[in-house]
Amino acid sequence: MTDGWPEGWTRKEDDRVARSRDNSVRAEHQHAAYGREAHGDPYGDPYAGDQLAGGRYDDDGPRGRTPYRRRRRRWPKVLGGILAVILLIIVGGYFYLDSRLKRESVLVDYPGRVADTPGTNWLIVGSDSREGLSKDDQKRLATGFAGGRRTDSMMLLHYGSGGTSLISLPRDSYLPIPGHGSNKLNAAFSFGGPKLLVQTVEKATDVHIDHYAEIGFNGFVGVVDAVGGVNICVKEPIKDKKAGLDLKAGCQDLSGGQALGYVRTRKFARADLERVEHQRQFFGALMKKSTSPGTLLNPFRSVPLAMNATSNFLVDDGDHLYDLVRMMWAMKGVSGGDGVTTTVPIGGNGSSAAAGSYITWDRSQAGKLFGALKQDQKIPEDVITK
Repeated sequence: MTDGWPEGWTRKEDDRVARSRDNSVRAEHQHAAYGREAHGDPYGDPYAGDQLAGGRYDDDGPRGRTPYRRRRRRWPKVLGGILAVILLIIVGGYFYLDSRLKRESVLVDYPGRVADTPGTNWLIVGSDSREGLSKDDQKRLATGFAGGRRTDSMMLLHYGSGGTSLISLPRDSYLPIPGHGSNKLNAAFSFGGPKLLVQTVEKATDVHIDHYAEIGFNGFVGVVDAVGGVNICVKEPIKDKKAGLDLKAGCQDLSGGQALGYVRTRKFARADLERVEHQRQFFGALMKKSTSPGTLLNPFRSVPLAMNATSNFLVDDGDHLYDLVRMMWAMKGVSGGDGVTTTVPIGGNGSSAAAGSYITWDRSQAGKLFGALKQDQKIPEDVITK
């Protein structure tokens, strides 16, 4: 004894428990193993020698030892914040672009309308609207100065389990127009706009139209220029002053103005029939370029494309941006050889005082083609125009 207390005894000093060191044991022996009871000093520090506490201690706790807490990493929160901002930009951008689409009530019900058919059907229309073009633009692009809008091209796009097909409907097709007798197909648009045009096409094909898209001259030029032009292989030299076109034979990149002239020119022996082939060729190539990684991953291409497309496409009031995206991918597939591109089978031609010169459909062959679409089946080879 050195202080008057027996060895191994404890006493209280300044609110702390003191004991003789002679009988002390290492702290790690004071803890019970798993499933055992602890033996030894009942006043032992329960945290002494704790190997799970990180190995460092501060000096302000009981008996001068408290566990040191490691600083938590912040990068998961930072990464989560970045991802949240990106998601917000994507969602906000989608709704902003969707709101820029021009909409019109086109696909309306009417007595005797064709019931819904399997697959998805788009009526895609290129109009000759000069809206957005200045007088100088109209002169430079050789569009003329006519007001209003008329149909310059019409195509029926179908996709479903029976495959994808893009079918041209020549504007000079002589068809019954509800309430107006028989006339050229583009006259339906002149008489009653998109609504009457859709009704005329549905009656003539017996196929239900699910979506409608229309683009004018200005929008067409803007979209082509936004993607940096489109490469087209021209079979023979084309020079057409009326369309402002002067192209050499061979593969070449067409600017917006050149592309507009290419899909409008009728400077061929087969006139409108060859023109619709060029329209299918070009629209397929345009959609392929628009959905390529070089366009989508390049903000200097993708942003102008999105802005031009959404501000110049007119759709039905039930259509949205995601519908247009699906349409573009379907047309890309067709241009890549994963579908059928053709013109409705032609039967002959004629003329009338009201319509002038026109062409007629081969009703039997056309019936087989549209019958396949109506059932969402593959189009028979013998009705595909080569």
